[in-house]
Amino acid sequence: MGVLDELNAGARADMEERRALTGQDELARRIEALPPARDPLPAFRAPGIAVIAEVKRSSPSAGALAEIADPAALAEAYARGGADAISVLTERRRFGGTLADLVAVRARVDIPVLRKDFVVDDYQLYEARAAGADLALLIVASLTDRELAGLHATALDLGLTPLVETHTADEVRRALDLGAALIGINNRNLDTLEVDTATFARLAPLVPDEVVKVAESGVRTPDDVRVFAEAGADVALIGQALVTGGDPVAGVRAMKEAHRG
Repeated sequence: MGVLDELNAGARADMEERRALTGQDELARRIEALPPARDPLPAFRAPGIAVIAEVKRSSPSAGALAEIADPAALAEAYARGGADAISVLTERRRFGGTLADLVAVRARVDIPVLRKDFVVDDYQLYEARAAGADLALLIVASLTDRELAGLHATALDLGLTPLVETHTADEVRRALDLGAALIGINNRNLDTLEVDTATFARLAPLVPDEVVKVAESGVRTPDDVRVFAEAGADVALIGQALVTGGDPVAGVRAMKEAHRG
């Protein structure tokens, strides 16, 4: 079993435990009581480069990164630095996250919040929206065309903006066939965990200008942000560099200022 298969299997097992406690109908009732989800796309399309700053305790590739006892405080610092959205890892086995982290972040910041997890079932999208998420990650490599189309449609029905993640030319084609408005290009191969920062520049020309492009993985310095922006990135998703940098406010600000449109 590859790393991605392992992560997907773990996410499904954990989801089934939660579903046994809280049914989808209950989540739907909670969603009805919420205000509309925030739309991240206007900020992502603005001049310059937008930043999605990530609350990330650990990863399969790097191991433990940061304690993050108060994810809401970290998210608030990101927002003060000018982050355009907050990504919250909610996968617990390899990333040390929980949905409670997302709930706490949502209560503290007014900018859009992304649930970053290994989504394989509609239930997880209902969970995401009920917890206050505005975006949800869909990884093309994890899903068949039918699964991807179904999850994408469910996300839109719930008011979520899907971030459709790709790593190959074929995955970009599948995302475009889906009609995705927000496409992530991950420089990391999720099966081997290796990073090739040339991946973004190789695949970005395949994505039409009207589709928002997000550079994922390997974004460690302002110079990296500049390189990805020059290759066509509208947004940089940054985790490890910010949680280990010591000053999240200044860290986000430096990334944002790296490229002015």
